[in-house]
Amino acid sequence: MAEKRLLIVAHAPSDNTRSLLRAVVRGANSVSDDKIEVVAQGPFETMPDDVLGADAVILGTTENLGYMSGALKDFFDRIYYPCLEEKQGLPYCLFIRAGQDGTGTRRAVETITTGLRWRAIQAPLICRGEWRAEFIGQGEELGAAMAAGLDLGVF
Repeated sequence: MAEKRLLIVAHAPSDNTRSLLRAVVRGANSVSDDKIEVVAQGPFETMPDDVLGADAVILGTTENLGYMSGALKDFFDRIYYPCLEEKQGLPYCLFIRAGQDGTGTRRAVETITTGLRWRAIQAPLICRGEWRAEFIGQGEELGAAMAAGLDLGVF
């Protein structure tokens, strides 16, 4: 039975973003040894109880007009107050698929996670510009690092 739960909440509307999400999940599952339950779902499916049951979260979004996806914003709108007090200090990390530079998207997510008092475990992965195959390896590394830290009790 898994001892901890890593929740991955990602908006992945295209083939490329779904490939990136699968890479993050694959990386997270590569180090878990059944001690970490990896749960990946879309923002619209994720409810406050999912966050309340998580020991760490990986957030994923596209860059939409210099902001996070509407789906991820909807997720935050629904979980903010139910999770505000109980999940302070929740470890999280972020990946962004950005057609431009991802700065506004990063800032928007960080503003909300700061309000939630979540703790960023690593710098956001921002996959900028045209799609490149190297994004897959970077996504795997992000998922693996998050799961390994959770497994080792680093956070």
